[in-house]
Amino acid sequence: MDLGIKAKVAVITGGDSGIGKATAKLLAHEGVKVTIVDKTSENLELAAQELRKFGEIFTVQADLTKPEEVESAKKQILKRFGTVDILVHAAGITGATGDFLELSDEEWYKTIEVDLMATVRTCRAFIGAMRKSGWGRVVLISSEDALQPYPEEIPYCACKAAVLNLAKNLSKAYAKDGVLVNAVSPAYIATSMTDAMMEKRSKELGVSFDEAIDSFLDEHRPHIELKRRGKPEEVAAVIAFLCSEQSSFVVGSNYRVDGGSVASL
Repeated sequence: MDLGIKAKVAVITGGDSGIGKATAKLLAHEGVKVTIVDKTSENLELAAQELRKFGEIFTVQADLTKPEEVESAKKQILKRFGTVDILVHAAGITGATGDFLELSDEEWYKTIEVDLMATVRTCRAFIGAMRKSGWGRVVLISSEDALQPYPEEIPYCACKAAVLNLAKNLSKAYAKDGVLVNAVSPAYIATSMTDAMMEKRSKELGVSFDEAIDSFLDEHRPHIELKRRGKPEEVAAVIAFLCSEQSSFVVGSNYRVDGGSVASL
């Protein structure tokens, strides 16, 4: 399928690994000029070396919890390409976990800064260029946790629910300008985030990494019907569609890529 986005300019946050990196690969292969943004320069360059086999890749180092660094990233990207057509915001962390009554304000604020406010800042930075050109695609990465909460991950769940609400509000605000905003909600994807979760579980239970995954599926994600972690590429395929001309009548939607993990409709 021709996505109709050759020569468009995309910004992908969290683009040096996982879902962001897989999306960068797909879009670059479609002829999109891709900027990957993350806060670790070494990881960015390693990802860029791999991704440049598929197309044009530009890297920008930025900590999205710092407004001045978001603004700097915006200036660098607009200087390089003149505009931005596509924004995929995939950066995020698990954040504070544990008993709600024991979580401090500082732990909440850290999760909110990364998982919600970084999303706000990034959208604020790049939607203006899309409005100016009259064409844009914004895809915000939420989570199954936004719809099916887990008590041990309350700050993350709350932030991801807020991201869904933000996506819906932005879709209402800017569709008239040709900027289509949607969300994608993955579940338990094989990324560095879930790798870290499973490594911790493996040590705590004294079992192998694979056994940690199997027991997590049985105990905490029983509705994942495929009984495995998802692949970043499986999420990226949905994101790429939402970035394309083929999604021209899709706005304000949330696409769940969760293997059935969310048990309700």
